[in-house]
Amino acid sequence: MNELTLVIISTLIAGMAMPLGATIASFEHIKPNWLEEEFRHSVVAFGGGALLSAIALVLVPDGIKFLTPVSAATYFCLGGLAFMVLDICLDRMKTHASQLAAMLSDFIPESLALGAVFAAGGNSAFLLVLLMALQNLPEGFNAFRELRESSEYSRFRIIGTFAIMALLGPIAGMSGFIWLSDQPSTVAAIMLFASGGILYSVFQDIAPQAVLEKHWAPSMGAVFGFVVGIIGHMII
Repeated sequence: MNELTLVIISTLIAGMAMPLGATIASFEHIKPNWLEEEFRHSVVAFGGGALLSAIALVLVPDGIKFLTPVSAATYFCLGGLAFMVLDICLDRMKTHASQLAAMLSDFIPESLALGAVFAAGGNSAFLLVLLMALQNLPEGFNAFRELRESSEYSRFRIIGTFAIMALLGPIAGMSGFIWLSDQPSTVAAIMLFASGGILYSVFQDIAPQAVLEKHWAPSMGAVFGFVVGIIGHMII
């Protein structure tokens, strides 16, 4: 299997975790009700842990290799600011798809970086695929619930839309593989930009939603999400 085919398959697998998460959310009914609520919060927290592990184990370590401290800090902060501006715009537009926008805004730059990492022969490519899938699963879960509660879209329409959006991964991955493989500083900038944005999203959107009064299991979901990244990092 050539590397370009591997990029397409890898980014598609990571992207299809979005409709898979939505499918799980559409059939998720756990009794008693308190357990169902705790499960939902745990899924959100797990996604936050996976996102943090992607930042700590792949995106930032690989990104800072090719940039000066000032450049790295600048791109990281710009990513956070860009996600904050997007968040403000979505709030003022009163859109029902803020989670959907957040999901795509980190999936696309990660796919770009993944394609470039494959082209450069980086050892972290498969770990990044794993972490992207782990974060897209709960993000798809959460985005589905948001759309179902705030719109009249059917579950099949939402899941189908997520499946179509998963195709953006291979497109971005191929672009990174073809055009960015010989531009390590650009790939590094994308990684750090995405890292800053993801970190903003974790503390602005994910962490607050994961909190459940007088319940402690959801916080362990974040621990489990991060430890999966640690295991993958050590194995790969």
